[in-house]
Amino acid sequence: MTDYGRGPGSEPWHPEDPLFGDGGWGGQQAHVGQQSPYGGQPQHHPEQQPHYGDWGDGGASGHGQQQYPQYEQPYGQQPQYGDQTQQHYAGHTTQQAYDNGGWTAGAQTYAPYPDPTDPYGQQGAGYGGEQPDFYHSPDAYPPPEPPSRRSPEPEPRVDWDPGPDQGEHAFFAAGGGEDEVEAEAESRRGRGERRGRGGKDKKTRSGCACLVVVLVFGGGIGGVGYFGYQFYQNRFGTAPDYAGDGSGGTVIVQIPEGAGGYDIGRRLKEAGVVKSVDAFVAAQQQNPGGKRIQAGAYLLKKQMSAASAVEMMLDKKSQNNVMVKPGQRNIAVYKAIDAKLELSSGTTRKVAEKEYKTLGLPSWANSNKQIKDPLEGFLYPGTYPAAKGMKPESVLKSMVSRATTAYGKYDLAAKAESLDLKNPLELVTVASLVQAEGKTDDDFRKMAEVIYNRLKPTNTETNQLLQFDSTFNYLKNESNIHISASEINSNKDPYNTYTNKGLPPGPIGNPGDDALKAALNPTEDGWIYFVATDGKNETEFARTYAEFQQLKDKFDASSGR
Repeated sequence: MTDYGRGPGSEPWHPEDPLFGDGGWGGQQAHVGQQSPYGGQPQHHPEQQPHYGDWGDGGASGHGQQQYPQYEQPYGQQPQYGDQTQQHYAGHTTQQAYDNGGWTAGAQTYAPYPDPTDPYGQQGAGYGGEQPDFYHSPDAYPPPEPPSRRSPEPEPRVDWDPGPDQGEHAFFAAGGGEDEVEAEAESRRGRGERRGRGGKDKKTRSGCACLVVVLVFGGGIGGVGYFGYQFYQNRFGTAPDYAGDGSGGTVIVQIPEGAGGYDIGRRLKEAGVVKSVDAFVAAQQQNPGGKRIQAGAYLLKKQMSAASAVEMMLDKKSQNNVMVKPGQRNIAVYKAIDAKLELSSGTTRKVAEKEYKTLGLPSWANSNKQIKDPLEGFLYPGTYPAAKGMKPESVLKSMVSRATTAYGKYDLAAKAESLDLKNPLELVTVASLVQAEGKTDDDFRKMAEVIYNRLKPTNTETNQLLQFDSTFNYLKNESNIHISASEINSNKDPYNTYTNKGLPPGPIGNPGDDALKAALNPTEDGWIYFVATDGKNETEFARTYAEFQQLKDKFDASSGR
């Protein structure tokens, strides 16, 4: 067995050679019938593989030519060799085989001295021969290929204009002319660098391209400038605005409940009152009373300055609204609507009596046939647009709609049952009584308890009689606290709670949200009597008849009786 590096005819190995040494691989390539000490898997050493480029046909000959076995392999996969691999190089031949765990070598012939005429004479064989020093030699792997296998240098693109450092085209170079372009072309053709091409003259194409670039960049810069100006105006510029108190005709603008500055400004702009939303918002913020603009209808002029529009909306003369106050009766609301719509007296009331079923009342309304006004209790307190040209039905419908929404927030049916009431309408009726009899919000819950205690079958103090002056005043359309006993006792109207037990047939006014909440959540302190001791704003409560008599004496003293 011949040991690589020490066999006859071989040169001594160099200790710095990375491919030789004890246990080194040297140039081993073929494994014949034996298993590799690394588990039978071929070891991949990319640094030892010569760069073949395209495979030849294996038959090239001549000085300095190399012959390789002809086969195909997948990319990135180590070729599998057969029984033997024979490699021929100029000057020496090496046959290798792996036999019985050791490497053997056939006839090995090495040129004792490099051939000076062979440009590759000092290049090591691809496998098994001496390799160049990959770590210290400047001629690093892979070795240069012979001239016959070298790829020709890539030809420069003749349809591309190089940069200034590579020579400018004559179209862009200062002082360059058509003659210089032709000379350059002739020179290239002489060097074999220019191939036959058709097409337009290069200068013409370059000029058109330059023109297109100028147009594109010019348009882009113009667009950026325009949008930049618009952005600046929108963010930092003064908002567009009219001047003066208005130069156009008049217009009615309706502002809904809960509308903010931007919503109001948008509606004014759509109506032609202000020129921009931002101008109105700025004017509203600068006006100390700007936040007091409420929902309703406003009679304004077209093309007003934003500041003038804010001032006019704060002026009550321009406000075409109907305001429903908490506890206000429907008869007063009808009169206010007639006045705002400039209709004859009684018009809105007739519409209510005739069209009430089409105005959106909840299904549980009007459950008592003795109700005087089907809409009583359903014209919810608030401000509503009402201006000349509008129909009474539209104004009433907006009021009923708001009441239905407010009542819909609570489960009135379940709450009425828990309070021993028959239906939600009776609960709204209690709220209307609380609103009419209570003087302050603190009185409302106590007043609600008085009502529920007097309605109880166990009430032996008043025998389920409410005895409220407010119900008698309602049927009389009055507001009188000094009612004689004879007048009260002689009237048997269902709304007279002195002569009829229980609640009146329906609400006696339009309760507000506070009164409704009090009716839903009364106190539990045992109140059953109350007296407006000062005859105006102060109401005091009592649990027994004796306490009530003391309060009555106090009232008589304050009223001069």
